[in-house]
Amino acid sequence: MPEPDATPATPPRPSAHQDTVVLDAKGLRALAHPVRVQLLGLLRKHGPSTATRLAERLGVNSGTASYHLRQLGGAGLVEEDTERGNARERWWRSAHSRTWFNDRELAEREPEATLAYLQSVAAVHTTRTERALGELQTMPPAWRDSFDMSDWALRLTPEEAAGLYEELRGVVGRYRQDTPEAAASAPEGAERFSVITHLLPEPAVSETDPNPAPVPEES
Repeated sequence: MPEPDATPATPPRPSAHQDTVVLDAKGLRALAHPVRVQLLGLLRKHGPSTATRLAERLGVNSGTASYHLRQLGGAGLVEEDTERGNARERWWRSAHSRTWFNDRELAEREPEATLAYLQSVAAVHTTRTERALGELQTMPPAWRDSFDMSDWALRLTPEEAAGLYEELRGVVGRYRQDTPEAAASAPEGAERFSVITHLLPEPAVSETDPNPAPVPEES
C-alpha cells in the first residue's frame, strides 16, 4: 500500500509495535459507517463480545450488529474469537488496538469513502460528548470538576499544525490507555475518560477545494 505523503507537515505513521492498523481502501470503506466505528471501539475498550451484547449497548437489533461485524471482519478489523465461541454464539474481538489513516493518495482515490469515514468518526465523537453532558449533573463533584470543553483559535502554518498534533499525541501517550488489560491494573478510583482532539484547518482555499487532504485519525 502507498506510504503517506512524507512532507514535513505530515505526522509520521505510528510504529508497528503500537498494534495499529493502517487503513487501506477495504478498511476505509468498512469504517464508513458510525455503527461500525462504535462496534470496533466497544471491542477495543471492553474486550471480546457477541453481537447480541454489542447490540444491547448500541440500542440496535442483533441482526444489525451481526451484519456490521461481518463487514468489519471482511476488512480484517475484527476477527472471531474461537476460544470463546460455540455452536450457539459467535464471539468477536478487535484485531488491533488503534486505527491510523493519513494516506493522501488513498483519500484522493476514495473521496466518498474518506468523507463517510471522517463523518462517522465525527458522529461518534458527538455521541460521546452528548452522553457526557447528559450525565454531567449526576456525576460526583470530582468528576464534574474534571470535565472540560474548550477551543482555541490559532494561526498556524501546516508545519506548526503537524508539530502541535505530535505534541498532543505525546502528552496523551503518557497516560494509561483504556483497554481491558489496563483496567485490570488501574489504580483505585480510575474511570474512563474520552479525550477528543480536533485540528480543524480553515484556509481560504477550503472554500474551493472539494477534496481536502485527510486529517490523521487515531483511535
